[in-house]
Amino acid sequence: MATAAPASIPPPSAPLRALARETFSRVAGAPLLGGNTVELLIDGRANFDAWLAAIGAARTSILLENYIFDDDALAREFRRALSERAAAGVHVCVVRDWFGCLGASTDHFWGELRAAGGEVRTYNPFRFTSPFGWVTRDHRKLLVVDAEVGFVSGVCVSGRWLGNAARRVPPWRDTGVAVRGPAVRALADAFADSWASLGEGLPADLPVLNGVPPAVGPVDLRVVAKLPTTTGLYRLDQLVAALAQRTLWLTDAYFVGIAPYVQALAAAARDGVDVRLLVPGTSDVPAVGTLSRAGYRPLLEAGVRVYEWNGSMLHAKTAVADGRWARVGSSNLNIASWLENCEIDVVVEDEAFAGRMQAQYEEDLRGATEIVLHARRRAGQDRKRRPQGAGTGRSAAGALRLANTVGAAMTNRRVLGAAEGTILLGGALLLLGGAAVALYFPRLIAWPLAVLALWSALSLILRYVTLARSAKAAASSRRAP
Repeated sequence: MATAAPASIPPPSAPLRALARETFSRVAGAPLLGGNTVELLIDGRANFDAWLAAIGAARTSILLENYIFDDDALAREFRRALSERAAAGVHVCVVRDWFGCLGASTDHFWGELRAAGGEVRTYNPFRFTSPFGWVTRDHRKLLVVDAEVGFVSGVCVSGRWLGNAARRVPPWRDTGVAVRGPAVRALADAFADSWASLGEGLPADLPVLNGVPPAVGPVDLRVVAKLPTTTGLYRLDQLVAALAQRTLWLTDAYFVGIAPYVQALAAAARDGVDVRLLVPGTSDVPAVGTLSRAGYRPLLEAGVRVYEWNGSMLHAKTAVADGRWARVGSSNLNIASWLENCEIDVVVEDEAFAGRMQAQYEEDLRGATEIVLHARRRAGQDRKRRPQGAGTGRSAAGALRLANTVGAAMTNRRVLGAAEGTILLGGALLLLGGAAVALYFPRLIAWPLAVLALWSALSLILRYVTLARSAKAAASSRRAP
C-alpha cells in the first residue's frame, strides 16, 4: 500500500529550536544527547544477530535487561554466549522480570551463567506481603556492551520472534536500534538504576560508568528511562501529538488509548495532521487486541487512519512525526507502560533517521489492512475461523464499553447517543443482579472480601514487623561503641 510523501516543513528558527529542546527535555525528564549514531534493526533475527555479535566481542561488561527469557533454543544460545564471556572475566549482569518469565523460564535456567561468574536478578517477584505488587513490571528490552554500543527495542529473548517455518508462522514484526556514542552512558545509567533497586549496585569502577563515550556521529537523541514513579514518556507522547504539524505515524502492539491521549490524536487529525495508527490484526493477547478495536470509533470519526497488520504478530512500539522526530523502545500506548512499568525508549531528533522510519512505516502498510467505519469484509482475512480467545476479548471490550457508558451517565461528563441506551439498560440490569446477590446471598460477596482483607492485613503486619526489626537493628548499631 503506497502512501504519499509528507509535505516538507520549513525549519524552525534558532530561538524556536532552543525553546523546543528545553521543553522536550523538561517534559521527558531526559536531556538531548548529541554525537551519536543510530542503526535501525528490523525484526527479531536482525536484533538477535547484532546482540550476539556484540556480546561475543565484549571486553569489560555486558548489561542485559529483558522482560521475557524463554527456555528455548534461542535463549540457551544467549546463555552460552553470556557464560563464555563471564568465564573470560567480563562483568555480566542480567535482570529478568518475574511475571514476564512466568511460564517461560525459571530462575534455575541461569545456573550455568552463575556458575561461570555472571549475576542474575529478578524484578519484583511475587511476595505474600505485597498482594498487588506484581502489577508493576520491568518491561524493558535493553542491552549495553562495554562503553561501545547499546540496544533498545521491543524484542524479548524468545524464539517466538523468529516464527516457525515448519508451521508456516512468519516471524514477528518488531523494531530495535543500536546506539553508539555518548548516549551509551545514559543507557548504562538506566540499567545501573534498575540493578541497584534489586540489591547492591554495580561496581563503581566499571568502565561504562566512568566518563562519557566520545562523539561518533551527528545524531541527537534522548534516552527516556521510565520508572513506575515517573510519567515522562506519557507527557512526551502527549506533547508530540499536540505539536505535530504534518504527520504522526504510530505503531503499537497493545494500544489501549486512555481518553486524554485519544483526544490529543483526534484533535491533531481534525487540524489536518496525517495521524495513522498501525496495530496487530491478530494479537498474542486476544483480549488486549479486542480492547484496541473497542477504541477505534472515536479515532476514525476524527480522521485518524487505523491499520491492522496482516502478519503473525506486530510487536513494535514506534512513532515518527513530521519527518524529524522518532521514538523506538519498549513502551506501548497504554496505561501500564505510561504509568506502571519500567520502560526504556530512545527518542531521536534527526531527519535522516526519521526518514528511514517513515520509509519502513510505508513498507509496513503494504502488509496491513486499513479499517474504515462502514461495515465491509476486510480483504485478505479469513473470518470463518474464530481466533483463539476471541470470546474473552469480546467480553473485555464489552466490559470497557459498559464501564465508559455507565460512568458517563452517572457523572454527566458527556452527552450520550441513542445507541447507548441499550448499554445503559444492560448496566442497570447488571447492577440489579449484583444487588440481588448481595441481599439474598451475602456470603458470596462477604467471603471473598473477607479473604482479601485478611490477606492485606497480614501483609501489612509482616511489613510492620520487618520495619520494626530494621529500626531496632539500626538503633543497636548506633549505640554500639
